[in-house]
Amino acid sequence: MEKRRLYMDYAATTPVKPEVLEAMMPYYTTYFGNASSFHQFGREAKEGLDKGRAQVASLINADPREVYFTNGGSESDNWALEGTAFARRNKGNHIITSKIEHHAILHTCEYLEKVHGFEVTYLDVDADGKVDLEQLKRVISDNTILVSVMFANNEIGTIQPIKEITEIAHAHGALMHTDGVQACGNIPVDVKELGVDLMSMSGHKIYGPKGIGALYIKKGVKIHNFMHGGAQERKKRAGTENVPAIVGYGKAAEMAKNNMENHVRELTRLRDKLMYGLQERIPHTRINGHKTDRLPGTANVSFQFIEGEGILLLLDQAGIAGSSGSACTSGSLDPSHVLMALGLPHELAHGSLRLVVGDFTTEEDIDYVLETLPPIIARLRELSPLYQTYIKEHPEENK
Repeated sequence: MEKRRLYMDYAATTPVKPEVLEAMMPYYTTYFGNASSFHQFGREAKEGLDKGRAQVASLINADPREVYFTNGGSESDNWALEGTAFARRNKGNHIITSKIEHHAILHTCEYLEKVHGFEVTYLDVDADGKVDLEQLKRVISDNTILVSVMFANNEIGTIQPIKEITEIAHAHGALMHTDGVQACGNIPVDVKELGVDLMSMSGHKIYGPKGIGALYIKKGVKIHNFMHGGAQERKKRAGTENVPAIVGYGKAAEMAKNNMENHVRELTRLRDKLMYGLQERIPHTRINGHKTDRLPGTANVSFQFIEGEGILLLLDQAGIAGSSGSACTSGSLDPSHVLMALGLPHELAHGSLRLVVGDFTTEEDIDYVLETLPPIIARLRELSPLYQTYIKEHPEENK
């Protein structure tokens, strides 16, 4: 019998939807021109480029001239932080971010600290992963040039109060950047309502191709160019545009916008069935992240007495693809910095599992996970010295 293949890692990446691939293909073979060329082939490519930009802008209610294409979310994060830090250094050298950011933010902040002498404050979060707004008000000053807090966390799904954070930043003359990679296309996002100055986005998180992302830069915001050379992206990011990927990203953004209400409703229903179903079936299970202010598809749970690596191995043998944290750090055996920031003990942080549902997840898929995972956890606990010690101390639970 063929091994079951069940993908439950939609926060790491998503499959390209058939409609997206169909929109892209002509730009590899028929409309293959350089979008900077003045002849017919160039104009055809430029039309695809402009349409893709307008579609991505529409997803977040931005002006197309405020959308700059990059090769993905990490590049957008790097550009947002470095570009604004260097452009505003004459105003101050203080940056504020949070302890649960993606490593594209944390490592860039570390670079700005160690190499360029910027001062960075890392905000605490509460047990649900919400940023401490009172701490933000205490540490921000007129020397603060940038606040960067992610819209929604890639590991636990917690959604931050971005509008309130933006208001605090602007009250002190600081710019506001948010990493919107997990949010844009998964929940409604309106940059005009939020008031943010910069926002990072990615195509492959919303059923578009890999290798394409964008940085929203509000009109009037000063930022250093990311790359020098040609005049592409209004002279801010040189290099021939990846038109097929941009066309695909645009189509994915359009589909996400048109299906947003149904997407949020259905994924939330499946996520809750999965998340609370696991908690009901498996003793000593903790749900990580905010219970309501969270991404519709993201479930993150910790199982006491065992380690996440063993869970992933046995899940993979059962044909289920999940993760123990960010895909960008999947090779690390260290506990998740996000879960540690929530205040979880090492043991619980090590025993975490992220399962993320998506547009192709079915009711039967959830049922299969709910049937498969409890015996896996029971098997691993039987091998766990920690669990055996616990059972000796609580024999009533072994009945």
